[in-house]
Amino acid sequence: MRATRAHRDNRRSHHALTGVRLSKCSNCGGVHQSHTVCVTCGYYNGRQVIDVKAAITKKAKKTKEVETAR
Repeated sequence: MRATRAHRDNRRSHHALTGVRLSKCSNCGGVHQSHTVCVTCGYYNGRQVIDVKAAITKKAKKTKEVETAR
């Protein structure tokens, strides 16, 4: 039996998406998603997990090698 628009829409009323919860980084003060590493400074839970400067230089070096290979 076909469901009416009202019944269909009532069923779908709980399917709405919610926004991402953001937290303030305790180290740099930047905004990041909860329970994840801060992408600006690389800190999580008060300690450094990722060396952001080294990652940026590594990526730049790799892109430079790719450009020179062309």
